[in-house]
Amino acid sequence: MLAGKRLLLIIGGGIAAYKALELIRLVRSAGGCVTPVLTRAAQQFVTPMAAAALAEQRAYTDLFDLKDEAEMGHIRLSREADLLLVCPATADLLAKMAAGLADDLASTLLLATDKHVMVAPAMNVRMWEHPATQANVATLSARGVHVIAPEVGAMACGEHGPGRLPEPAQLLSAIQARLAPQGPLAGRHALVTAGPTHEPIDPVRYLANRSSGRQGFAIADALASRGARVTLVAGPVALATPAGVRRVDVETAREMEAAVMAALPADLAVLVAAVADWRVDPAPAKRKKGEGAPTLALVENPDILARLAAPGPHRPARVVGFAAETHDVLTHAQAKLAGKGCDMIVANDVSGDVMGGARNTVHLVTADGVESLPEASKEEVAAMLADRFARWFARP
Repeated sequence: MLAGKRLLLIIGGGIAAYKALELIRLVRSAGGCVTPVLTRAAQQFVTPMAAAALAEQRAYTDLFDLKDEAEMGHIRLSREADLLLVCPATADLLAKMAAGLADDLASTLLLATDKHVMVAPAMNVRMWEHPATQANVATLSARGVHVIAPEVGAMACGEHGPGRLPEPAQLLSAIQARLAPQGPLAGRHALVTAGPTHEPIDPVRYLANRSSGRQGFAIADALASRGARVTLVAGPVALATPAGVRRVDVETAREMEAAVMAALPADLAVLVAAVADWRVDPAPAKRKKGEGAPTLALVENPDILARLAAPGPHRPARVVGFAAETHDVLTHAQAKLAGKGCDMIVANDVSGDVMGGARNTVHLVTADGVESLPEASKEEVAAMLADRFARWFARP
């Protein structure tokens, strides 16, 4: 529930703006208060009157409203809210936010606020995939703006791909996770890594592994559903961001290490990612077959788990590592637990199709011994693990 919570909803100018009206209704039904702000372009798709009627309070459109600006209205609106959500966030609005522009009411509110900001991008697939848009999204994520990833599907323009605004019920879940976290992990910050890393050999080739990222994403989702504030550092995977989770995309092991350290402090770290053990010094141009078989000089990548689990002021209260093995699973997991200094190793046998499959069988290795969980879907495994992690932080 959102009883007493105040949402400042900035509606951007896109066809998906109609979903913002249903979102207002859902937030109100959950007990929240919504203040709508419509850009000039948004008013071509929905009307201030409709937004105001559903919100049961005034909808704002103009930065230079004489009465409100005499009272510094753009400051007041941006500070009174508990959360700002841009929905839909157009490519233009994302660019303005990244550049720090403030030439209308919406962009001025976003620049003046001291509260959490979320954006729900929606646009044509080519606009979403354009390097400029992706760079703007990365900039905003690095500043702490939570990006609700668009969905893949058919669009009003007739094209198909990533760029659809999630349904209002999903947006409500993301708002609730941010504004009213409930559950045994409420107030805790959980850091999760997921997926593979790609280590470039040349501009078109790379070293990688078969990790799908599915188990790590499921764990991030399970932790968020138990009230945790979750930062998910993800390697190159094509998975939707779980509701209420802050996602940081990386490619290489060194980028993952930097993102993990930047996300600290954390109460819990669950390092699921299958980080490449080795990297090479990439060639500046594509290697040609006729040049003969190349010799790759391998350099060891940073050990993120060992660094995070090392004693010190920045060590999370609990650190969990994963051990993906093809033989002697428990022997290797126990050695990893002793060598890394973490609190638990979650071990599994990946000699089959586990890394890309839907099911998993894991063994929990701690200083107290080994507990084997039954085979289950990766989502069910995530739920069982999240419950165990939550017990670590249960108040006596």
